[in-house]
Amino acid sequence: MKIISWNVNGIRAAATKGLLDQLAAWDADVVCFQETKATEEQVAEVLFGAGYHVYAHSAEKKGYSGTALISKEAPLSVKVGVGLPEHDGEGRLIVAEFPHYYVATAYVPNSKGDLSRIPNRQAWDRDIADLLADYDQKKPIVYCGDLNVAHQEIDLSNPKSNYNKTPGYTQAEIDGMDYLLSKGFVDSWRAQHPEEVKFSWWSMRSGARAKNIGWRLDYHVVSERLMPKVTRTDILTEEYGSDHCPVLIELEG
Repeated sequence: MKIISWNVNGIRAAATKGLLDQLAAWDADVVCFQETKATEEQVAEVLFGAGYHVYAHSAEKKGYSGTALISKEAPLSVKVGVGLPEHDGEGRLIVAEFPHYYVATAYVPNSKGDLSRIPNRQAWDRDIADLLADYDQKKPIVYCGDLNVAHQEIDLSNPKSNYNKTPGYTQAEIDGMDYLLSKGFVDSWRAQHPEEVKFSWWSMRSGARAKNIGWRLDYHVVSERLMPKVTRTDILTEEYGSDHCPVLIELEG
């Protein structure tokens, strides 16, 4: 099973840059999108004819946030949202159940440049970890998306100058990721590439991508018992169309 996750920074914009051709070339079983910036109807319209079942969770605010999950085979069930009103107005989570495991995709809240949303982010990190642990009691889970955290120094270009100053690399956010992993989950790409430096997001300013001044913000976090079935993880840095690049995981079964 091949699962690709991508923060498209606007799915309608991505469609004008060859998104449907990319989907055909990838031939993935499941593709998860973050920051769709579109209504459910607009997401369905963009992906019409791609050969996938389409599920979307959109923000109440138009043109903001949003997630989508598409799959070749219809899931057994699909649930949108965390189930808590403080988290569910921004279209940030979809969980799809398949025969052998769940696939969840999230666009994790950014803490804002002034770090004013850190309390909101801490609540999200705690609540989502607890929710995923509940799902994991039923069957293993693949949790993917833009998790908006560089977990370790190796996951961003300039750790010292960004630590506790820039959203995505504060101790509160690192602690949130630690809490998630403590629940019996694994950062699958880092597990397979313990020393490799590779990024999935670059600022659109100052030619950061050309200079490879970036952050690894996009993940496939999996249940520990799924890791033996993970055959490949990758960060698809050759793919353009957004300030993020897609990330990939392949599993047996």
